[in-house]
Amino acid sequence: MDYFPIFMRLEGRSCLVVGGGGVALRKVSLLRKADARVTVVSPELCPQLEALAKQGAIEHVARDFQDDDVLDRVLVIAATDHQAVNQRVSALCMERSIPVNVVDQPDLCGFITPSMVDRSPLQVAISTGGSSPVLARLFRSRIESFIPAAYGGLAALVEGYRLQAKERIPDPELRRRFWERLLEGPVTELFLSGREDAAREALEQALEQGLDRRDTGGEVFLVGAGPGDPDLLTFRALRLMQLADVVVHDNLVSPAILELVRRDAEMIYAGKKRNQHTLPQEQINQLLVRLAKEGKRVLRLKGGDPFIFGRGGEEIDTLMQEGIPFQVVPGITAAAGCASFAGIPLTHRDYSQALVFATGHLRDGTIDLNWDMLAQPRQTVVFYMGLVGLPIICRELTAHGLPASTPAALVEQGTTQNQRVLVGTLETLPDIVQEHDVQPPTLIIVGEVVRLHERLQWFQPGTDHTTESLFSSRGQVEQQSAAPRVEASHE
Repeated sequence: MDYFPIFMRLEGRSCLVVGGGGVALRKVSLLRKADARVTVVSPELCPQLEALAKQGAIEHVARDFQDDDVLDRVLVIAATDHQAVNQRVSALCMERSIPVNVVDQPDLCGFITPSMVDRSPLQVAISTGGSSPVLARLFRSRIESFIPAAYGGLAALVEGYRLQAKERIPDPELRRRFWERLLEGPVTELFLSGREDAAREALEQALEQGLDRRDTGGEVFLVGAGPGDPDLLTFRALRLMQLADVVVHDNLVSPAILELVRRDAEMIYAGKKRNQHTLPQEQINQLLVRLAKEGKRVLRLKGGDPFIFGRGGEEIDTLMQEGIPFQVVPGITAAAGCASFAGIPLTHRDYSQALVFATGHLRDGTIDLNWDMLAQPRQTVVFYMGLVGLPIICRELTAHGLPASTPAALVEQGTTQNQRVLVGTLETLPDIVQEHDVQPPTLIIVGEVVRLHERLQWFQPGTDHTTESLFSSRGQVEQQSAAPRVEASHE
């Protein structure tokens, strides 16, 4: 390797920055985060550095660089626009074995500053040896997406118990195994889910009981998988998907998302299609309890958001009654995800003053809703699970006061590469849907905001599509790529 990775303690130690512009400011900021004593040598300072100097946060030497400036420094950074000055600073430091960095000039550097993920006291440094700082930053962004901000606090918590662990478990190898087991278990999950006091208590109990302790209690992760696109998962959802021993998933969870689950996890399908319920809801509730009582970490993976037509409330009610620990991770609900990818802003101020979510699920061949409330002007109504009941929805909204010309859209498999958007009116949409062999999962949007689709559509998953004029007698259809469909739940 071209560079030896090292972390330096700079707290209270003298560091020099030569230069007073924006680049110097960035380096000064990094040094101050490490609590270094920073001296800046430059005839002039940018406004931010000048403010720091006036506050006494840095020392400013208002003149050109001189050779003696590098003396008694533990680290030097040259950040000027003058090549001769930068070369001189580098040469002087090299002669005196002082670590030196010349910004954007690797050949003059004794060390380079890496791209960093800072979860102090946990830190990750990424370097390409100066060959591609942009690539290092891109790699850092990927690492950051998998390291929640709370890991810094977790590291600080563990640091406070290192001496106790050393006294309790003197053998280094046994102590290493103890920390590995502890940090892969409930202490980490308790802390990252915001239960810091419980995490501290669990850590203290583990230290008291030592390496012989075996966790017997399980936990349930109720996770929203979003509308279908794996990129829309939250960081916490991805993390918990890798921790689960068992996955209980719905039919609405796309195969691409299931691919991200821990490879050796047991998969249990509990989805529902219309008139085909693999497991009744009551049995799902009890299944989660049983698996958790067996000591397993159970991932309950649900399409969209668990608390929006997802029956998540029923499931955690049962878990609470049984005393089962759980976490709830919100997901992007279908209304938000599908409407965004269809270019339909649900609450555009020029068209809508209210937004209503409703279920279009048929019960005994009809849909029992407050149609007077739904059939109001200047509001947007989004119907979940309404494909089969679409003719009834359009008929009832018209019967209760909405004009037959009210814009309406159906989004099929929204946010995925199989997305189709069909647009018409309350009068024409049922026929449009019937003609185009629409399959679930689908979402229905009713309201004037649908008019914006033609102008604001931005997501083009396929290359083969046709468009008819908006609100014509046949409505508008976007025919996307004919890839295999994922059928939907009719919960």
